[in-house]
Amino acid sequence: MILGVDNRKKNLMNIVDKPLPDRKTKKEVSLSAFSFLFSELVQYTHRRVTHIKDLERRLADVGYSVGLRLLEYMSWKEKLPKRDTRMLRFLHFIASTVWETLFGKPATLEKSMDKKEQYMITEETTLINTFISVPKDMQGLNCAALVGGIVEGMLDGAEFPARVSTHSVFVEELRFPKTVILIEFEEEVLERDKQLDKQ
Repeated sequence: MILGVDNRKKNLMNIVDKPLPDRKTKKEVSLSAFSFLFSELVQYTHRRVTHIKDLERRLADVGYSVGLRLLEYMSWKEKLPKRDTRMLRFLHFIASTVWETLFGKPATLEKSMDKKEQYMITEETTLINTFISVPKDMQGLNCAALVGGIVEGMLDGAEFPARVSTHSVFVEELRFPKTVILIEFEEEVLERDKQLDKQ
């Protein structure tokens, strides 16, 4: 220890003054901390609602605000020079890069056969639903509505307005239901994509 140097000032650095994390250093949150935090979020919102749909809506609202911030963070992290204006490329960005950042593996992106404006992001085992035990009186609850809200927030932040809903699909060979995030784009997004194809 050097005399005359105050080491306490070095340890009391303001969080705003600390440098941003490097792209190469991967910061991960422990699974138990995430599970505890998410459990508290579900319990907090559950105490303030009376119906399952209201609970899912509130979870989606929380996810929406996370999605707006996550879009900004991912743009900085991936060093994107400009905002992507193509709908399909942005969906691939969400299903691959964003999903790997959040959950450690990419999701599957599918196009609806019936409607041209519908796309689906599917995942067989969603991390969010893994540690949720749903009571018998709330069997229709899908806590992955938070992830649907994140997707909707990212799409709205990137100016791709869409209606996003989260569904559970029961598959016999899977322990947990498969999560399907249904994305239905507004007509203006499809028209803009057509105009960009003509250029």
